[in-house]
Amino acid sequence: MLKTREPLLTPITEEQYKQFERDGYLLLRKGCSADLIRAFNTHIYELRNQVEVPKWADCEESKKFSLRLFNPHKHDSFSRQMMKLPLIRGVLAQLMGKEANCVQSMYFYKEPGSPGQASHQDYYYIKNDPMTMIAAWVALEEKVDVENGCLWVIPGTHTLGLLPHGDVKNLEEHESWTQETEGIDLTNQIPVEMEAGDILFFSELLIHSSNKNRSKDRWRRSYVCHYIREDSFVTQREDLREKFSLY
Repeated sequence: MLKTREPLLTPITEEQYKQFERDGYLLLRKGCSADLIRAFNTHIYELRNQVEVPKWADCEESKKFSLRLFNPHKHDSFSRQMMKLPLIRGVLAQLMGKEANCVQSMYFYKEPGSPGQASHQDYYYIKNDPMTMIAAWVALEEKVDVENGCLWVIPGTHTLGLLPHGDVKNLEEHESWTQETEGIDLTNQIPVEMEAGDILFFSELLIHSSNKNRSKDRWRRSYVCHYIREDSFVTQREDLREKFSLY
C-alpha cells in the first residue's frame, strides 16, 4: 500500500528562516504539547522499568534511568511518532527545501551530577553527502537551564566549515568518550534555556555543547533526532545508513 503524504505545515516565517541561515539555529517555543511530553516520558520510563526490557533498550539495573537510549525510533512506535511530529517535518522541509529523513535519535536522561558534552559539530560524527543535516532537540523537562545542563551554542559558527576535533580537556565537566572542537573561542557561547515542548533546530556545523548537571534533584531529559534531506546519504556510519521518512 502506497503511503500518502499529508499536506506540509509551514511553521516558520521568512524572518525565522533568515535567522537560521545567519545564526545556525532556531528555537521554537511550545512546538510540542505538555500532554504529549508527559505521555512520552511515562512511556520511556515504563519501557525501561519492565521486568523484561527489550534488548535494544536494556542496560545494567543501576543505569536504566541514566544511560541514554540510542536510536529508539528504530524499535519503538512512540519514539517514531515523536521523530515525525508535523511541526518538525514542516520546519525541516522549509529549512532544507525538500522533505527530510531521520537517521539517528537519542533519548537523554542527564541525571543530577552527570557530565555534559564538550563543544563539537555534529557533522564530525555523522558525515553526509550532500551536507544537509539538521538536529531537532526537544526539551522534556519543565525547565532546561544552566544549572541542570542546557545546551550552549556559538551563533554563526556553522559558517566556519568543519573544524579539527581533539581529546576532551575538562573531564570534570564533559564526557570523555567524545571529541571537542579545537582553536575556537568559547567565550562567545550563549546558553539556550528551554521549557518542556520547546524545540531547538540547529545546523550540523554549529558549535554547541552542554555542561555538567549541577542541580541537586533535577534531571534534564531530552529527545534529539538528526535529519538529512531526502536526497542525502550518511557516508561513513554503517549503523546510520537507514533513513526513516517523516510521512
